[in-house]
Amino acid sequence: MAQKPSIPKGTRDFSPIEMAKRNYIFDTIKDVFLLYGFQQIETPAMENLSTLMGKYGEEGDKLLFKILNSGDFLSSAPDELLANKDYIHLITKVSEKGLRYDLTVPFARYVVQHRNDLQMPFKRYQIQPVWRADRPQRGRYREFYQCDADVVGSDSLYNEVELVAMIDEVFKRFGINVVVKLNNRKILSGIAEIIGAPEKIVDITVAIDKIDKIGIDNVNLELAEKGLSQDAIETLRPLLTLSGTNDEKISTLEQLLSSSEIGMKGLDELKFVLDNVSALDLKSTVEVDVSLARGLNYYTGTILEVKALDVPMGSISGGGRYDNLTGVFGMDGLSGVGISFGADRIFDVLNTLDLYPASTKASTDVIFTNFGDKEAQSCLKHMKQLRESGISCELYPDAAKMKKQMNYANAKGIPFVAMVGESEISSGTISLKNMSTGEQVCLTLGEAILMIKNKKHG
Repeated sequence: MAQKPSIPKGTRDFSPIEMAKRNYIFDTIKDVFLLYGFQQIETPAMENLSTLMGKYGEEGDKLLFKILNSGDFLSSAPDELLANKDYIHLITKVSEKGLRYDLTVPFARYVVQHRNDLQMPFKRYQIQPVWRADRPQRGRYREFYQCDADVVGSDSLYNEVELVAMIDEVFKRFGINVVVKLNNRKILSGIAEIIGAPEKIVDITVAIDKIDKIGIDNVNLELAEKGLSQDAIETLRPLLTLSGTNDEKISTLEQLLSSSEIGMKGLDELKFVLDNVSALDLKSTVEVDVSLARGLNYYTGTILEVKALDVPMGSISGGGRYDNLTGVFGMDGLSGVGISFGADRIFDVLNTLDLYPASTKASTDVIFTNFGDKEAQSCLKHMKQLRESGISCELYPDAAKMKKQMNYANAKGIPFVAMVGESEISSGTISLKNMSTGEQVCLTLGEAILMIKNKKHG
């Protein structure tokens, strides 16, 4: 007996209805990107492993999907590594490529490779899938889409302000209530200085980035394992649970970081973004969160994350500033800042809250029934004019029983059924049935077009 087909864990198939919903997400985000002056690019699904490795930290490297070299990939693997099962060093011998982990590192590679063709500052957006060898769970997938927007070639903090405004516009269009959490990596570096562990900044950010997943007690255990003293951990603990208004949190941080130059610089940057965002009267809640770390090593300034307020879910958008990412590809001094929308998590949130517009639930506006060849040929002529008017339509392909054709229309959620029989052919009309009300009327083609359009846009 043939094995039942399946797909890898952490991946999903999407039905036509689901794809209509996903395209609504992509189109909404794309429209906002264009509204803010971003231009689209695409990069390959796979990159050279040398491009990807070392950009996401040790844990990120473990989550990269590596692609085995073609042919006899073991022929170049040293026997000693094989015998010792030294997979860490073996992987570089048998694999030269990997699936992209995010869109930011490939974008940095793109900027360096095409720098002579780009007008700076360069504002790009990218909507493509990425892959992570993570443990699948609700809201966490091994294959998922990211919708990124980045600005490179500008140090201005107005870019951060614009990105927050763009986030607000996207979620306002979706009807999702969100909180935008803000922090700055320089503030975290300043805190690391104050607690006497500046060399542990990477360990600190990697650990506190998990605070929502494993809780502060487990974060403290991890920090202890990384070599932080108990005094440093105790000093850090209340900072990760700061409460009060944004102004109150800023005031506390000003007192704490007064002796740290880098910490105060990060605080000044955070205040600039907050002040300018506040003046825009956004719908979203904007909140200072000192525990926000964004574990990726390349962030150097502003960091942000977005969470839905009405659905328990991880972050549905995030990003930050990176001042030295292109430096690893031989192009120093190019600052960038960007955000990424998690389309798959947004899909889950919109499903949970049932926030999709009715237009996403049907791909066809009207279906013509089939009474036979003569009638079908007349329908084809009508359908040509409907399509020229922007109305999607289809002809049931077989002259089947009317009940079967109506069941097909119901199953697809098609709002109108058009019937063209001998009497309609002789009078040049269409019998149009509204499937939601059951009302059926005989109309000219022009009248039918108006009725369908009014329903579609009303």
